[in-house]
Amino acid sequence: MRACRREPVPHTPVWFMRQAGRSLPEYRRLREGTGMLEACRRPDLVTEITLQPVRRHGVDAAILFSDIVVPLKAIGVDLDIKPGVGPVVAQPVRSRADLARLRPLEPDDVPYVAEAVRALTAELGATPLIGFAGAPFTLASYLVEGGPSRNHEHTKAMMYGDPGLWAELVGRLAGITAAFLRVQIEAGAAAVQLFDSWAGALAPADYRRAVLPASAEVFAAVAEYGVPRIHFGVGTGELLTAMGEAGADVVGVDWRVPLDEAARRVGPGRALQGNLDPAALFAPRPAMEAKAAEVLAAAAGLPGHVFNLGHGVLPTTDPDALTRLVEYVHESSAR
Repeated sequence: MRACRREPVPHTPVWFMRQAGRSLPEYRRLREGTGMLEACRRPDLVTEITLQPVRRHGVDAAILFSDIVVPLKAIGVDLDIKPGVGPVVAQPVRSRADLARLRPLEPDDVPYVAEAVRALTAELGATPLIGFAGAPFTLASYLVEGGPSRNHEHTKAMMYGDPGLWAELVGRLAGITAAFLRVQIEAGAAAVQLFDSWAGALAPADYRRAVLPASAEVFAAVAEYGVPRIHFGVGTGELLTAMGEAGADVVGVDWRVPLDEAARRVGPGRALQGNLDPAALFAPRPAMEAKAAEVLAAAAGLPGHVFNLGHGVLPTTDPDALTRLVEYVHESSAR
């Protein structure tokens, strides 16, 4: 939390996106026979899965085990997470009439999330819990495309061709997202991250016009709580300046832009998070540590840095490599 607030720290803190699950054998055993969305609705599973990487790796923060489509499912959107595919929406949102299916999210829609967060904060003690949600653009893309998309053609067609409908869609999603984050914060989450996974598909001008206002609305809606707010997207090097203007306290950076250059683009007043290439964990230990050293060197002198990967942990990552990376960052960055 001190690093997020750009305060002095004894060493660079570390956590990993998608650390809860993915590569851990104990996670796979626990999840066996249980669908992703079902697991997200079971506080006992959410609690245990969230704690697993904290116990194993000694990371400096936990991140809630959940999925960005959980609030959409909770308000009645007919969707499922298909293994090997991702979220699939039965009836894509393509018209103004379709917006009627996107009602506001109420706390009573996600009681299992609040229950899990309360249980986790009691277990974690001084280790902070990061809550999260999907950003309006990324959620909109899933809804409009009907699932993951390489080109986002239906999404961009709506954004370019019917800007009024698009604004209504991301406006509704901003309200849903903000409500989902409020539930987590009020239950005890110490920080929150907004994932805009697909924002890198956009040109800067389109991002500023059609996406930035909705993301800014989400950050403004939770500003009163005073918890650090993190903003992350993939392939967003050209968007970092605009993302820095959206209102987050910390901007996540993928591995394509060095952190010193990212700091120049984001501008003053923001901490940075990142940005080791997740594939570096597959290299021999000396090579992996050399890449981590590059990240730390690029962040040297920045007023706030949280070490992370430039995207999520890859499923076939050796868990021991993650543990070694945490140890390396802690030891080599000790003040």
